[in-house]
Amino acid sequence: MSFKSRYRLTPGPLSEKKICSKCEINNMKITQRVRKILSNYESDNPGSKTNLARILMTGKLAGTGKMVILPVDQGWEHGPARSFAPNPPAYDPHYFFKLAIDAGLNAYAAPLGQLEAGADTFAGSVPMILKLNNANSHATIKDQAITASVEDALRLGCTAVGFTMYPGSNEQFEMIEEIREIALEAKSCGLAVVIWSYPRGGNISKKGETAIDVTAYAAHMAAQLGAHIIKVKPPTSFIEQPEAKEIYIKHKIDVSSLSARISHVLQSAFNGRRLVVFSGGAAKETKDIYDEIRQLNDGGASGSIIGRNSFQRSKEESLKLLSDVIAIYQGKF
Repeated sequence: MSFKSRYRLTPGPLSEKKICSKCEINNMKITQRVRKILSNYESDNPGSKTNLARILMTGKLAGTGKMVILPVDQGWEHGPARSFAPNPPAYDPHYFFKLAIDAGLNAYAAPLGQLEAGADTFAGSVPMILKLNNANSHATIKDQAITASVEDALRLGCTAVGFTMYPGSNEQFEMIEEIREIALEAKSCGLAVVIWSYPRGGNISKKGETAIDVTAYAAHMAAQLGAHIIKVKPPTSFIEQPEAKEIYIKHKIDVSSLSARISHVLQSAFNGRRLVVFSGGAAKETKDIYDEIRQLNDGGASGSIIGRNSFQRSKEESLKLLSDVIAIYQGKF
């Protein structure tokens, strides 16, 4: 029997849980800005909205509608030495919980083992996003393996599940079907859904992976799949598809600045009705990070997911960087 069937037929604890979820979301100190964001998710149950609200109401950006999230799947994706050797304390999974908490971030996203290693010590301290699929640097195809489940997310007390898909890859349709099934299960259990939408593989060129038309398309696909939060890379002004280029020119879509391109990506995600955050990408100089974040903010981005550019620095440097990034989104820096 499906979760929804059990939910309708069982008069006891599940019915009470529904009432409690409503009470919780009504009693949580939620700003009007966050309430407006939640209203854009018209089909979602109180459980998913409560967990989305937890992310939006946590940390130094609580209530603003903006987010800074710490993602740490790089050890799995690139290998431990490439990820953690620049800052050896980061080999310890507890390091990331402490960093997210001390920096006042909205959430911490990681694979199963990494969250399990600190889930009890830091229970309730920071919203957790369980990354349900992962790849590794030895792979020869553009695909990811399912490495965790919605049940794991519930067991660990996570607020959301995360999933990466590769639009354009030869495995894209299987990934799309996987995330649709996972999103349905996660939402039925009251979890929020985050989709990393990274175009690559197939006929997409390396330069095209961050092209404005391809990035906007990727964000739109994630929105169509039911993501509450969409993660894409900051787009360049390059236009990959000839057919798209004709439209961009004909309708004078502005791609001249990063802030204009960010606005277009948000427009492509249901005209701003979905939360879209942007990755920090490869290591950059601090000034370049600040310049990029300012343009993200000017373009209306919902926030940033910053991994290597934060945790590969010393703890002191990381906290300073993240504090400044938060200040930019607050309009104070």
